[in-house]
Amino acid sequence: MAGRTDAGAAPRAHRGGGEDWERELLGQLRPAGRDLGRLIAWLARATGAAVCLQDADGALLAGEPMALDAAVVADLVAGRISAAALDDGTRRLRLAAIRGPRPGPSAGAVLAVARTAPFDPHTAEILGHTAGVLELLLRERELTATGRRLRRVTADLRLAILQLLMVEDTVSARRVAAGLWPGLLEDDTARVYVVECASAERDRFADACVEATEGLALVVRCPAVDQHVIVVGPARAVGERLRALVAGRPETFLGGSLRQRLALTATAYTQAVTALAVARFHPARSAVYAERTRPERLMDPAALRAWSAVLLRPLDGLPHQVRAELLATTRLGLEFTAVSAAKVLGVSRNTVRARMDRVAVLVGADLASPAVRAALRLALNTEAAHGPADPDGPGAPHPVRLADLLGTGALRAWAGELLARLDGDGRDLRGTLRAWIAADANAERAALARGVHAQTVREHVRAAEPVLERRLLTGGSDLYEVVLAQLITGELAIPPLGPANPDQPDAAVHG
Repeated sequence: MAGRTDAGAAPRAHRGGGEDWERELLGQLRPAGRDLGRLIAWLARATGAAVCLQDADGALLAGEPMALDAAVVADLVAGRISAAALDDGTRRLRLAAIRGPRPGPSAGAVLAVARTAPFDPHTAEILGHTAGVLELLLRERELTATGRRLRRVTADLRLAILQLLMVEDTVSARRVAAGLWPGLLEDDTARVYVVECASAERDRFADACVEATEGLALVVRCPAVDQHVIVVGPARAVGERLRALVAGRPETFLGGSLRQRLALTATAYTQAVTALAVARFHPARSAVYAERTRPERLMDPAALRAWSAVLLRPLDGLPHQVRAELLATTRLGLEFTAVSAAKVLGVSRNTVRARMDRVAVLVGADLASPAVRAALRLALNTEAAHGPADPDGPGAPHPVRLADLLGTGALRAWAGELLARLDGDGRDLRGTLRAWIAADANAERAALARGVHAQTVREHVRAAEPVLERRLLTGGSDLYEVVLAQLITGELAIPPLGPANPDQPDAAVHG
């Protein structure tokens, strides 16, 4: 490549051995000026030459492409020579090996400078000093890239630990955590916190959480929601430190769970998300999950555990880890969308659906029905909270039906009070809500049944949310409580649950 037409005339400021070029070169090391492209462009101007910087593999890093002698470049890269001077009759070429950040003689890059005029001592001095600056910049660039890789690997490990906890594999989670964060998961219990901030600020906020908790918590960038950071905090100081972080950052919110066993991390995560919804309206912008009266707390505990055990009995023949994985996935899938559950668990949404379908087939559940989903969630949460029960063990009560569980006076009073809140609205929100749930939460089908427009159904359901103090359109635990209330009052029929073969002995006790 021929040199530029003005190659014989270096800029006036750089002639005569003045210090202008030295000051400008040092300026390339300022934090705001550390850029390979800018430095190579400066070198081209300072020497009146064409300049090329390529990496050891020949890829262009900065400057303009240049045809170079492959054998000479190979010697420079291998460290056999440190510099070369070539003259092909039309241009004079200087090549220099720029050492890489790793020990050894091999080069990390090759600098080539070509021009028609001879290389005088002044130009050679500029090239020598520039090569030293390039070495520093390349070293910093490699260290920065290594730091990014380490941060990414660390973030991936944190997410992997969380996903193991989500499927109740606490042994593997502790094993993975022990190498990097010794003692992090030694406690058997923890709280889960979910912090919401602007997605553009999430990385910085996650780093702030790591710094504030000082190794006392597992900090994970939520794979499902770009604005969320998930924190698993076994130590009691974690919540206080997170609240202090949130207090100093407007438009940042914190939701926390109750303290749960590590095996119930998925349950704690659901509680934290629920508390986060409350935190958005709280002056302190933080909230802890409130243990309000839950319908399962008004049921006979022994009967509830026995009913749950019988319903889930078809899964008992599976290997322990497979069973735990299926149930943990189904619990998350019932609370969130398949897409969100998949991102949290680190699997595809088809895997989530396949696992849920397998559970549905085994227990004889039609998951399209909100009533069936509510009943299955009741059984899953009962086992998660109390562990598997032996329905045939000593002291076990006689098999009960779901209708028996829901027939107590305390439950009828709870359900009646909850649904009666809707009666004061002249739009018959109660009737619309009943039709919408009976139509599997399908507004169009509910509209046909009610003789109204589908948008009217959606508006009525949305209007019922603040009255009931529960989110309905997004599904999850709030909706399932309302479904159970309608089952208790008889506004919805008890759903069929059980094996497909009605001759099996379990079939008669599920519904």
